[in-house]
Amino acid sequence: MPKPKRKLTKAEKARRKKRREETMIIFVNGKQKRVKRPPTIDGMDADEFIRQNADPMWHHQNEMWECIDKDNDGL
Repeated sequence: MPKPKRKLTKAEKARRKKRREETMIIFVNGKQKRVKRPPTIDGMDADEFIRQNADPMWHHQNEMWECIDKDNDGL
């Protein structure tokens, strides 16, 4: 008869939850690898957040001309 599994302690559960939130699992050459998640702001990646919330002047100052809306002639 196999040995029964023990329950995780609160500290172990907290470490496991934190590790899951900070990392994600990808497959490389058929093997699982744990890598850090890309940074997010309000659930979306940083680049998408900047595209949606920055004004054309900010895009111009940071040399992101491809993100400037062609229809908006605010400059």
